[in-house]
Amino acid sequence: MPSGVKCLITGGAGFVGAALARRLQTSGASVTLLVRPGSDLWRVKDLPVRAIQADLLDGESLKRVFTEEKPEQVYHLAAHGGYPFQKDARQILETNLLGTHNILEACADSPCRLMVHSGSSSEYGFKKEPMRETDRLEPNSYYAVGKAAATQLCSYAATQMKFPIVTLRLFSVYGPYEEPTRLIPTLIQRALKGETIEMASPDIARDFIHVDDVLDAMLQTETLKKWTGDVFNIGSGIQSTLADAVKVVMQLTGSKSEIRWQSLKPRDWDATHWVASIEKTRKSLGWSPKVSFREGIEKTIAWMRGRP
Repeated sequence: MPSGVKCLITGGAGFVGAALARRLQTSGASVTLLVRPGSDLWRVKDLPVRAIQADLLDGESLKRVFTEEKPEQVYHLAAHGGYPFQKDARQILETNLLGTHNILEACADSPCRLMVHSGSSSEYGFKKEPMRETDRLEPNSYYAVGKAAATQLCSYAATQMKFPIVTLRLFSVYGPYEEPTRLIPTLIQRALKGETIEMASPDIARDFIHVDDVLDAMLQTETLKKWTGDVFNIGSGIQSTLADAVKVVMQLTGSKSEIRWQSLKPRDWDATHWVASIEKTRKSLGWSPKVSFREGIEKTIAWMRGRP
């Protein structure tokens, strides 16, 4: 990426947004973060980037921010409903769909030359085969409905706007700075402390993708511009169960923690099959994941050992 490119990241205080900000800042880009009012900026407080508080539902305010910042590349990563405590259906749908609409309109009045929208594997719903971009979407939660609608909106808007819009449909992203209450950080933290690890079924499946691989896809800007309106899966293409994750963490930490399977209730979206087909992404973007699950967990453990 050329030095000095003006980039704006919505959801900039979140896990992937903060990681992207670090990568962009290192490459010499000018980075502005759009964050929810009241956001905890612990992930980015040491970065020399500007953080602007803004409500995605306030379209006029967003347009003023875009007019002032004049972003050339926009990464729309902000979302609501991905955590169990975010249950308000109206807020989920408004943030994910109307918020995305407002970002698109703000982009239209700016010198934006690319918008990358962060989709979610939850849009697919339950599938028995590797999930392909051509599959029928069968969302099974308000969050999944909102994300699926936002993806459809971006694909349609790409036919109307004068700049490329691409959706990267993310699977289970993990790595440094992930929310501490999520699965992988919780596993590692408890294993390092020798605490009891409570889990749901060992057969629940995920497609874990390291955040560095996600960023590699997001930063293929010139290639992404060629695929306006399209959707690409960003996953490892390898299914791992919770049993697999626990095994790797226990081996790499040398932990003797007790594992209590079935002590947690499964969530509505838990499934025993969940994996991306990444053939389209490989072929069209020339992207492939580089970080194996074991290597990624090893990196995450090393990072967590060095932090409180």
